[in-house]
Amino acid sequence: MKIPFLHFPATHMPIKKEMMEAFELVFDSSWFILGQQVNAFEKAYAHFNQVEHCIGVSNGLDALHLALKSLHIGPGDEVIVPSNTFIATVLAVSYVGATPVFVEPDRKTYNIDPKKLEEKITPKTKAIMPVHLYGQACEMDEIMSIASKHGLYVIEDNAQSQGATYDGKITGSFGNINATSFYPGKNLGALGDAGGITTNDATLAEKARTLSNYGTKVKYVNDDIGFNMRMDEMQAAFLKVKLAHLNNWIEQRRQIAKWYDEYLSEINQIILPYTHPSATHTYHLYVIRTERRDELQKHLTSLNIGTLIHYPIPPHLQNAYADLGFGKGSFPIAEEIADTCISLPIWPGMTEEQVAYVSQGIKSFFNA
Repeated sequence: MKIPFLHFPATHMPIKKEMMEAFELVFDSSWFILGQQVNAFEKAYAHFNQVEHCIGVSNGLDALHLALKSLHIGPGDEVIVPSNTFIATVLAVSYVGATPVFVEPDRKTYNIDPKKLEEKITPKTKAIMPVHLYGQACEMDEIMSIASKHGLYVIEDNAQSQGATYDGKITGSFGNINATSFYPGKNLGALGDAGGITTNDATLAEKARTLSNYGTKVKYVNDDIGFNMRMDEMQAAFLKVKLAHLNNWIEQRRQIAKWYDEYLSEINQIILPYTHPSATHTYHLYVIRTERRDELQKHLTSLNIGTLIHYPIPPHLQNAYADLGFGKGSFPIAEEIADTCISLPIWPGMTEEQVAYVSQGIKSFFNA
């Protein structure tokens, strides 16, 4: 049996007719930029995310960048970010000229640890950027309370956790202004690059929308030095179709995760995903940990089982951030996760038989 890490046909083929109809709608309209499809998707996603405003943009990194710019964060400012995250979170801080300040994660959830936040806050701190990693909501009540206490903005990086909740409230609706990605591999993925910004603040929404479109509200009248960071009509049309299926796909991911939990529960050499009691998990990724990660990955590859590592090098050890002066051991929890984590195949449409095959491959490795 061959099990790829991600299998788009299992998700896309059942909705192919709807997707082709969306394509024809845009094709026949001859309107490809900032039209009815973007407007319709923005309204639909805002409703899904339980916020007043959604701005469709070009990708998740641009969404983070625009969120920071909308808050006038720039040179001399500090933004708190997790020490274990995809590099885009940190790049966005660099794009506006601010300094990223790393905070270690909780060892169980892998999300930024609220108990470690206040020790990193300085007079230069302007914002906290929690990342809902792998699909699980951060401890947002605690984060929002700390931000309020210190007069800080909160920008949620919701790229991996659309539909997750903390204390019953959906991610992407807590912060002042929040960003998400619709990269094809995400739980809600376009057929190309796309991203979104969510907020309940009308002023911030207007600022982000203006910045994303050359800094203009009226064509050829430029109020700001803006960017070309718009979502195109085709991706909006595809995303609107897929959004209607998202809750069902999340439930499938949770069932697949439950199967993994059951099949792998007796293997003492691995650490299974943990969900905080107040959080929900959408399982964008199903991540296990083991000291023998590299050997296990090679073994699974030999069985035609695809895996990935999210992420092998923490941001503070990337060459791009060597100037920050951090060496090995600076953020030991992030480094430990990077050295031991491995993401198993998970996608809507994956069967229990396929999960059992992957699990048996893991068991055979540790039983050898």
